[in-house]
Amino acid sequence: MCPKSNHKINTRHYFFLNPYKDQAFTRCPQCNGKTKLRKFPLVIHIDPRQLLCLNKSCKYCESCDLIIVKQVEIESLIAVCCEKLNPSLIGNKYLVFGTVDRSDWKQNSRKTTYPEETLDRMYVFKDVKQFEIVPGGWR
Repeated sequence: MCPKSNHKINTRHYFFLNPYKDQAFTRCPQCNGKTKLRKFPLVIHIDPRQLLCLNKSCKYCESCDLIIVKQVEIESLIAVCCEKLNPSLIGNKYLVFGTVDRSDWKQNSRKTTYPEETLDRMYVFKDVKQFEIVPGGWR
């Protein structure tokens, strides 16, 4: 249960923020299956106390329920959004911590939504994964 409200925290998907600029993860780092390209409305917290919802194309492994997002792409999109909304947030720490349903994202983009509403409707990631690239060749 969420400490400040009476609802249960919903979880969905596993997440990997890909720090590698030259690795696209066309194959899942967990099961080695092919990843697909899918759009997800990602919820991002930017310090201090700013929520941002981005409808972002991501690599996705259906069998592992794993969303993979390139860190460089997220940071450039955050910078573009913050440049228009609040330039002082550019370069601040951020955390991608969940998704919302597409219908909620569309509704949020049409009208002003309070952060509490977004938090009530969002799905927190089940877990955030970390993967290391092992260089090919002789080991």
